[in-house]
Amino acid sequence: MFDAPARLVFAAFTRPDLLVRWYGAGGWRLVECAVDLRVGGYWRFVSQGPDGQRMGQSGHYRQITPPHRLVYTELFDDQSYPGETLVGHDFTELAGRTTVTTTLRFDTPDGRATALRYPMARGVTESYLRLAELLATTAEGRS
Repeated sequence: MFDAPARLVFAAFTRPDLLVRWYGAGGWRLVECAVDLRVGGYWRFVSQGPDGQRMGQSGHYRQITPPHRLVYTELFDDQSYPGETLVGHDFTELAGRTTVTTTLRFDTPDGRATALRYPMARGVTESYLRLAELLATTAEGRS
């Protein structure tokens, strides 16, 4: 849950100028961020870690319903499991606060099992803490 209206939280997930300020686990930052926000549009992120390591990921937008829903495919450049992942974010606002519910649908059960072995929960938590800080300081976030 974020202390900001859904329109701003949705924007933070879709605008490169905001994404580069919060997206990524601690020590990682976006060094490339391209967003063609339309159904069928392509997105691409390249993150760089503290040791200079790079990680690229990309996909296509499937559903865009601002500020309530965002659905896209995701594929990492060096993916260790088969197929694309379908990612869905639902943004639900109540009294100026927004809950983000994310659903990941992996192509195969083995892909899901492989992804669950990664420190994804830690990375998402660290990233969302940065997002919460950004939302707290963004003037647009004030209703």
